[in-house]
Amino acid sequence: MNIKHIQVLSEAEADLKDGKLFYETQEQGVGEYFWGSLLSDIESLIIHAGVHSRVYGYYRMSSKRFPYSIYYDLKGNTAYLIAVLPKRRKPNWVHSKLSRNS
Repeated sequence: MNIKHIQVLSEAEADLKDGKLFYETQEQGVGEYFWGSLLSDIESLIIHAGVHSRVYGYYRMSSKRFPYSIYYDLKGNTAYLIAVLPKRRKPNWVHSKLSRNS
């Protein structure tokens, strides 16, 4: 399914900023690399939206370079970015973060 728009919800934007800050504290410059890599992954939804498996009611795509999952939903010709969460967290934590958007 090809989509025309990607709408990043404020919660997902906050997740991206949290990830950038985390990686920047690990080593200078890695936060910027994280940011660019995740935006590239998100932009790929224009072509690949809808092919990913559904988890907790949302589509889940894995980031190519970082241990993060990108959760999104589709409505019409728009992909709504719900959350961008680290894979190394417990499933209950992930579920509670996704539930904030229900």
